[in-house]
Amino acid sequence: MTERPRMLTLNPQDNVAIALDDIAAGDLGMSEGVTLLQSVTRGHKVAIAPIKAGENVLRYGQIIGQATCDIAVGEHVHVQNLGMGDHSQDYAHASEAVALEAIPEVRTFNGYHRADGQVGTRNYLGILTSVNCSGSVAKFIAEAAEKSGLLDDFPNIDGIVPITHGTGCGMSGENEGYDTLFRTLSGYAQHPNFGGILLIGLGCEVMQVSALVGGRPIRADGALRYMTIQHEGGTRKTIEKGLVELRGIAEQANMATREPAPISHLMVGMQCGGSDGYSGITANPALGVASDLMVRHGATTILSETSEIYGAEHLLTRRAATVEVGEKLIDRVRWWEDYTARNKGEMDNNPSPGNKRGGLTTILEKSLGAVAKSGSAPLTDVYLFGEKIDKKGFVFMDSPGFDPCSVTGQIASGANLIVFTTGRGSVSGYMPTPCIKIATNSEMYARMSEDMDINCGDIVSEGVSLQDKGREIFEMFIRVASGEQTKSEDLGFGGVEFVPWQIGAVM
Repeated sequence: MTERPRMLTLNPQDNVAIALDDIAAGDLGMSEGVTLLQSVTRGHKVAIAPIKAGENVLRYGQIIGQATCDIAVGEHVHVQNLGMGDHSQDYAHASEAVALEAIPEVRTFNGYHRADGQVGTRNYLGILTSVNCSGSVAKFIAEAAEKSGLLDDFPNIDGIVPITHGTGCGMSGENEGYDTLFRTLSGYAQHPNFGGILLIGLGCEVMQVSALVGGRPIRADGALRYMTIQHEGGTRKTIEKGLVELRGIAEQANMATREPAPISHLMVGMQCGGSDGYSGITANPALGVASDLMVRHGATTILSETSEIYGAEHLLTRRAATVEVGEKLIDRVRWWEDYTARNKGEMDNNPSPGNKRGGLTTILEKSLGAVAKSGSAPLTDVYLFGEKIDKKGFVFMDSPGFDPCSVTGQIASGANLIVFTTGRGSVSGYMPTPCIKIATNSEMYARMSEDMDINCGDIVSEGVSLQDKGREIFEMFIRVASGEQTKSEDLGFGGVEFVPWQIGAVM
């Protein structure tokens, strides 16, 4: 029997390898024949060639930073000797875009067909708020509905979701912050996982209910009612009226039943959080395989977190379907450079402390692993945060790297499934959209198995192929879309993870 290597080199050009075990000083990393000069924790980097101060450190065959001092063979490579430096790359827009071969087999899932042609994976009622000031009343209505047993008469409805947040007023009504919130709320109001929406405002806020409704049919099925607390006469009267309106919406939403639909109607938001040194070699590339399978079946997959593709954007621009699409992505990167600079931040204000404990040193390294989620499909288009996604294939939606905020944007853009890879053990859920949690390593999966849906650690520990693991993820997409509950749904997550992106001054 061949002994499993203790270190892994990801690309022949690399001058570091990844420890697959905790390795003590003086021990041999068998795959490279390198004796360690310091003890190294699983997921961390070891120099397999001498690296001079100022020389590029390479992982995945890509620059992850520059050595801040001379590094000897067998030395631990991390924050003490690796930093950011010049990482300029040739964007070579659209130079490597290769269309994936379509799979003619029609795979289906059982979903909720909506009047506008979308298909939902869940059938919730949403109580959407225009402003923080109506958040408590939205929760009061949901609690009153639960106590009254309102949903007992409507077995086809999955539940009631109050969508509350901390903004909607104290802001300009004419800037990108307002536009971003408007897109987000409108996207949730039209989301296919909601069978109906009750929209509640206070009445005097900047984000007016009348502006959101705007005299146009937000939902093609008409399953949207709206009110303001001031107009109804206060809290108790709004709750009473809200229960009446909610029952009317429920009667309509309950008529929906699961019926077969091609998986081309699925839109999967891809996220990673609490990443570690394994993220870029197990879960993320396996998800990339699943993403390519979805694209080949005509579905849509969404990569986001612009601040966490920084330094790896050239891998996406080269796969852009057109030069214009590549330039749209770089426009967002440049916006982020300006955004962080004017707020006295920096694009390398990342990885987080948890990421660093897991072995990630610079944003370049983290970004290269994060981009692996996107597979190899051409980049079809680039969208603003919460902008309605209207193209099939692999796309990018601009967002912060803060996971709840990024997922909020993806759902507003239309994602009816979320998949989330994690190495440190993130816990969260995102009603109305089910979230599949994928562990990057077997140790964390065993420790947090009640929160994790799939383990990708067996790619290293058991030699499972990326292709087989990607197929496993793909098949779970279809089962969850058809109604199988995820671990985060079973635990009841999703009530506090609606986090709109607040841009601009709070006044």
